[in-house]
Amino acid sequence: MESYLSFRGRRALVTGAGKGIGRAVAVALSRAGARVTALSRTAADLESLTRECPGIETLCLDLADWEAVEAAVGAAGPFELLVNNAAVAELQPFLEVTRSALQRSLDVNFGAVLHVSQIVARQMIAQQVAGAIVNVSSQASKRALRDHAVYCSTKSALDMLSRVMAMELGPHKIRVNTVNPTVVMTDMGRINWSDPQKAAAMINRIPLGKFAEVDDVVNSILFLLSDKSAMTTGSSLMIDGGFLVS
Repeated sequence: MESYLSFRGRRALVTGAGKGIGRAVAVALSRAGARVTALSRTAADLESLTRECPGIETLCLDLADWEAVEAAVGAAGPFELLVNNAAVAELQPFLEVTRSALQRSLDVNFGAVLHVSQIVARQMIAQQVAGAIVNVSSQASKRALRDHAVYCSTKSALDMLSRVMAMELGPHKIRVNTVNPTVVMTDMGRINWSDPQKAAAMINRIPLGKFAEVDDVVNSILFLLSDKSAMTTGSSLMIDGGFLVS
């Protein structure tokens, strides 16, 4: 995807950059001139990313390991742009939610965002640069979905964390926003929603009558990272085809 926005010379960190939305954001930012560091816990994904886009630097880390993250992200920075995209979705009926699924989801979907953002925001403040952070949330933060008790809850917590971050980091000229997509047609999304009956039930609740494509999300993230959104912070940008209004 070619971007009309320029990030030439800006340093960006993207988490969950091995696959899907995170990978597409990393590539788009790199092609728009940014110096990108891509973080993933899967080395093979990072290797294929650097083959696709040789200028991208990589960090292979499990975000649940706070000490490793503190050391590696601290050494890789400073960054001016941050996209917290890494997430897990362990879907279980409410009565069957396990402690391990809850802990893993809290660690990645909430705790890692808080921690990585702390590290990067401190760098921004020390460098006295105006920064931008985009946290990838979900329509699931706004609407209850069956078997999504933990996922909906962690994404809702992420939305509120982002608003508090926007309030506290605003005086340091750091903007914080979320994007909240509906189902996105990543490779995983196509597999998870390949059942026509399941897909139709969701699409029927979306006024535009379709799921989001990866570029729909990438374009919104790049807009929120860019100076084109210089007066926008603490916002949740819905990329849901109207799901919430139906």
